[in-house]
Amino acid sequence: MYPDLSEFAADELCPIPGMTIGDKPAFLFSSRNPKTVSRHFRWMKEYGLDGVLVQRFIGETRRKRADGDVVLKNIMAAARESGRTFAIEYDISGGNPATFAQMLKDDWQYLVDELKVTAHPNYQRHNGKPVLSIWGMGLGDGPGHPPADAKEALDLIVWFKFRAPEARYRVTYMGGTPSRWATLTADAKSDPAWAEVYAMMDVVQPWSVGRYGTPAAAAKWAESILAADVKKTKAQGQLYMPVVFPGFSWQNLKRTNRPNQIPRLRGEFLWRQAYNAKMAGATMLKIAMFDEVDESTAVMKVAPSRALAPAQGFWLTLDADGATLPSDWYLRLSGEITRLYHGDIPASETLPTNPGPPWKR
Repeated sequence: MYPDLSEFAADELCPIPGMTIGDKPAFLFSSRNPKTVSRHFRWMKEYGLDGVLVQRFIGETRRKRADGDVVLKNIMAAARESGRTFAIEYDISGGNPATFAQMLKDDWQYLVDELKVTAHPNYQRHNGKPVLSIWGMGLGDGPGHPPADAKEALDLIVWFKFRAPEARYRVTYMGGTPSRWATLTADAKSDPAWAEVYAMMDVVQPWSVGRYGTPAAAAKWAESILAADVKKTKAQGQLYMPVVFPGFSWQNLKRTNRPNQIPRLRGEFLWRQAYNAKMAGATMLKIAMFDEVDESTAVMKVAPSRALAPAQGFWLTLDADGATLPSDWYLRLSGEITRLYHGDIPASETLPTNPGPPWKR
């Protein structure tokens, strides 16, 4: 997807060599620019979004520290300025099985002690502890998501919850899990020992992106998977955070995949997922994702029509399904979903015809 840069100042624009829109140069943005991150968080405030989980890939932690963690510092400043919340979400994809656990511990202690993320007034907390999400353990794709051994995963969770050397490092633990975590099937490791791992998590956040691709399939998923997940986590005294997404395409990353792989359908696909989760008993939600353009799940302002994206290359724009939509359409829908989960509007299966703002949060 291509971002809508019409509001950006000249000093936020990064030229793309060899790409044009009409007869003018094409640009991108960089989150290393504090003005840009501040703008993104202002959008969250304007459209009523509560906050973000900040992805932090385990393989990049040392580089980020060496570079001064510029983007994370920008996020911290923007969260304070806008009143939005944030929390760290480690992604352990591609981590070294022999070292990833210690790398997580070391980096978390650095973030707490040096960057003082958990002392930030807008860092997400639950039951008096900072929230920390670790995404990817338990996925059954071999070495791509360590560890292979359930006991090692359990020990890591226990360390973050109870055994870290100082109380300030101990957390409310959120686990980004396989979609079939509860049955240990399909995308989840099948060893029964993993059930104890998932039971130790304070918050369960199963990954559903790409697991279904139409509103009908999403409804079936909610009936057969999501409702059982809600029941199981409630019985285990856990919080449950389902993941919804507006659509999906990554042909520029995976050339063998078709473009517009999971169509957005003018927001129908996203809205129905959020409604289904609410009806199944979910009380909170993760919308994946705010700015993920490589997999076409972004809800931030993006190019509404092909004419407003670079002429060169393939770009998935909001008119791909024949709709004429404003660039902020998915921010508006995300705001309505937030209002739904806050109890500010009644639940309705019907897609809002004129989603806000205006509203104030």
